[in-house]
Amino acid sequence: MANTGKISQIIGPVVDVAFDQEGSSLPKIYNSLHVTKDDGSKVVLEVQSHLGQNTVRAISMDSTEGLVRGAVVTDTGDAILVPTGDGLKGRLLNVVGDAIDGIGALDNSKGRSIHQEAPAYENLSTSAEPLFTGIKVIDL
Repeated sequence: MANTGKISQIIGPVVDVAFDQEGSSLPKIYNSLHVTKDDGSKVVLEVQSHLGQNTVRAISMDSTEGLVRGAVVTDTGDAILVPTGDGLKGRLLNVVGDAIDGIGALDNSKGRSIHQEAPAYENLSTSAEPLFTGIKVIDL
């Protein structure tokens, strides 16, 4: 059974979610929460703090316009995951790892959390070769 709660307050991009139903538990910090608007679009929230016994404060990764108090929120049990691998070459993603280039969805089954430990200093590369990021920069 999924861990679900309900929106209790919305202040701009900040959303408070109460997990006070029978069988629900408080999600961990940085967990991803999903809520579906009335128009069918999905909004991803990220837990930032615990406000007490059964309420979390989350930040929306998209506009909160259309969200209402009492809307059902589902805890994914994991942080926001973004796809990795060669399938990303030439693709355009939003902040939660969804493809927004119109080519099609990406496989996110092997996704990695957006919250990673920084690499150790001795593991950093100091090679003087170009790094191809796929990002075009225009300097005016």
